[in-house]
Amino acid sequence: MVRKSLSVVILILCFGLMLTGCPKKTVLKEEPSVKRAEELAAERERAAKEKEAREKELARIREEEAKKAREKDFEKSLVAKKEPGIGGEVLESKLLKDIHFDFDKYDIRPEDAEILRENAALLKKHPTVKIQIEGHCDERGTNEYNLALGERRANSAKKYLISLGMRADQISTISYGEEKPLDPGYNEEAWAKNRIDHFIILSK
Repeated sequence: MVRKSLSVVILILCFGLMLTGCPKKTVLKEEPSVKRAEELAAERERAAKEKEAREKELARIREEEAKKAREKDFEKSLVAKKEPGIGGEVLESKLLKDIHFDFDKYDIRPEDAEILRENAALLKKHPTVKIQIEGHCDERGTNEYNLALGERRANSAKKYLISLGMRADQISTISYGEEKPLDPGYNEEAWAKNRIDHFIILSK
């Protein structure tokens, strides 16, 4: 009887175990490892550096091409001046603009300061080019006075160009006073045209 009861208990326990079954395993979702995260960060940084290097190289190539184009434009603009300078043949460029002065003045006017800034920007791109600034006056006043005034005008422009970053050894000056007027007329319109600084190229 005892055996029979023991057998029944054992059967009940086995049946209970079958119903309960084995406990399910808990599956944990694996997170990216710290090492993998560092590798991804390094890859992104490397890709960013490579992109930056490519962009810098493209910018350098574009600037080089633009520089060559500017040099060609400047070269094309050069023409021999009809009247040679004191040292022989000189060149002129339409890209270098004259500046004008008020009567009996040699200070740089605001509108002419802007022209000088444009001239300086062009010339700084061609550091081997040397220029000469010609100071001119209208015919009023004595020859000696106008030569001195023309020299002051040329020196004013030179000082301004140097203040903009041009080298002093890149610029020379000369005064023609009233000797070489652009307009031979005897009126204010002609005189205004003749009160100028003119820029010529001595060498490339």
